[in-house]
Amino acid sequence: MKDIKKERTLIIIKPDGVQRSLIGEIVKRYEQCGLKLVGLKMVVPQNVLVEKHYLVDPEWRVKVGEKAINSYRKKGKTPPSEDPLKVAEKVLNALIKYMTSGPVIAMVWQGMHSVGIVRKITGGTEPLTSDVGTIRGDFMIDSYEVSDIDGRAVRNLLHASGSSEDAEKEIALWFKPEELINYRLIGDAILYDVNLDGILE
Repeated sequence: MKDIKKERTLIIIKPDGVQRSLIGEIVKRYEQCGLKLVGLKMVVPQNVLVEKHYLVDPEWRVKVGEKAINSYRKKGKTPPSEDPLKVAEKVLNALIKYMTSGPVIAMVWQGMHSVGIVRKITGGTEPLTSDVGTIRGDFMIDSYEVSDIDGRAVRNLLHASGSSEDAEKEIALWFKPEELINYRLIGDAILYDVNLDGILE
């Protein structure tokens, strides 16, 4: 049985987040909530890695293609194709171009409910509709509409794993096992010790 208190998730600060000098602010947000950073690296990802990353979910193409087609229809616009796979291929190519345009920061964060906590702090995929108080809502102004007009991926600063299953696969793509550090923080006692042992002398 998995230890829910040690759940891990992958976060990638995308090229726009690095270029906007938001690395420290982003790390601070996750750190302050009680998550523990167990892996960190700066890389300029290659096309193959980015493609593998987005396709860890075998249904990704279908899901993304259908979501994009529905989004076009809701706006009263004609989708570029009625075939979800063709639309998804266009999205994937835009993401590859975006993610390989410069350095990114790949991070692994650990803690109970880390996948859900990170997604809550990060905000929705589209910055325009992300809540105030989330990273995307506070620090980015992009929208699907403008990214569609420009023919590019939406610039939303971050990737955050969508599920614990996806996180495991994504972490394995970006990090070797020996690059992830197991260690204890003093704050772990407050978050995880059942009886808060050791506070009083």
